[in-house]
Amino acid sequence: MLQTLPDYLAPKRILLLGFGREGQSTYQYIRSHFPTKELAIADQNPVSLQDDAYVTLHCGPGYLDVVNQYELVIKSPGISVKGLDIAPSVEMTCQLDLFLRFARCRVVGVTGTKGKTTTSTLIYSILQAAGMESCLIGNIGVPVFEDIEAADTMTAVVEMSSHQLEFASCSPHIAVLTNLYPEHLDHYNGFSGYANAKMNIARYQKAGDFFLCSEQPELHAFLDMDSLPSTVIKISEKKDTPFLRKLLYCNPHLKGEHNRQDIRFAAAAAQCLGASREAILQGIENFKGIEHRMEYAGEYRGIAFYNDAIATIPHAVLCAIDALENVDTLIFGGMDRGLDYASFEESLAASPVQNLIGLPETGHQILQELRTWGTGKNLIQAEDMQQAVQAAYRYTQPGKICLFSPAASSYNVYKNFEEKGRHFKALVRAYGEGAPEDA
Repeated sequence: MLQTLPDYLAPKRILLLGFGREGQSTYQYIRSHFPTKELAIADQNPVSLQDDAYVTLHCGPGYLDVVNQYELVIKSPGISVKGLDIAPSVEMTCQLDLFLRFARCRVVGVTGTKGKTTTSTLIYSILQAAGMESCLIGNIGVPVFEDIEAADTMTAVVEMSSHQLEFASCSPHIAVLTNLYPEHLDHYNGFSGYANAKMNIARYQKAGDFFLCSEQPELHAFLDMDSLPSTVIKISEKKDTPFLRKLLYCNPHLKGEHNRQDIRFAAAAAQCLGASREAILQGIENFKGIEHRMEYAGEYRGIAFYNDAIATIPHAVLCAIDALENVDTLIFGGMDRGLDYASFEESLAASPVQNLIGLPETGHQILQELRTWGTGKNLIQAEDMQQAVQAAYRYTQPGKICLFSPAASSYNVYKNFEEKGRHFKALVRAYGEGAPEDA
């Protein structure tokens, strides 16, 4: 009889490292099976579990110092252990690793610097259209432990971040890697650490599995695809068939070549699962768009506003500008994580966008560089989102687009990109519906 996750956890001295949404989900799962098991939680922030006498709490600045006191550490995705000296006796794992090792359902894993949310959602939409029992979980907002006991008749579509894959020791049946660009460099030891975490999505595949990836040559530097026992399928942006052309242009929510590439990945993954062409087309047609990804936020005073808060790297911003075609104003900027913006600055200078509104920190730095070039563009430094939206209303031409697409993370001001995107939309609506014309 195969070992179950509760069997595996039962004898372990366990530390939950981080107690955000995923950490709390892990806690609830363990308590559902072991109500009185001794358990420890470590988090930089205070944790209150007064009704649980079997929990030891390690909170505050030194919370990482206790890692080596435990046998099994289940780490939350947002916590970096870069530079931490982890003892050989400690097993560092995470929800995703344990899910891949012990879940009975068939798993489709999707990762990539950009496109993973759209691709995951498209695959799930296709499976729904095909009548296949499925769930959409993972980095998209649903901790994987919520479906870890799903039956083997289920297909789990799991969006996987680099943080979740960092300690994965097992790979999904179908692995999708949409692309790879520099990101989260502050969390890892440079780009190689980030890329190698991503590659865990396919590194442990077996014969009979599938690995769908782009044709980017950089991928080969981090994974020897020729030695993989799985079937490697490269998804080309140049591939063109009558059926594929029909898929690529059937949904107005999926503008731009980057979204069309996501369609190619989703269709190929669905075909590996046995979905028919009819189900693939219906699933893509049913797609309603994703909040914060080139999301139409409304038209006010003749200006069309788009929220692309999920675009935290330059490449994603440039894709959005290209896809929307009529962008007059770009609001960008956020936390400085050490990304190289030189080529992004050149692309902005050459772009048709006339008004560049920069937010702290990176937006100010990019504007400062552009001022030395004499680009002829309207360069506006905003201290916060309110000033940025006010400037957008002041300078954007009616009939054109204002795009919020930050090319940076949000953590210098906001809890996450979702909070930043919703604040942008709220301000757009507030100034559009009731603010004076010179707001």
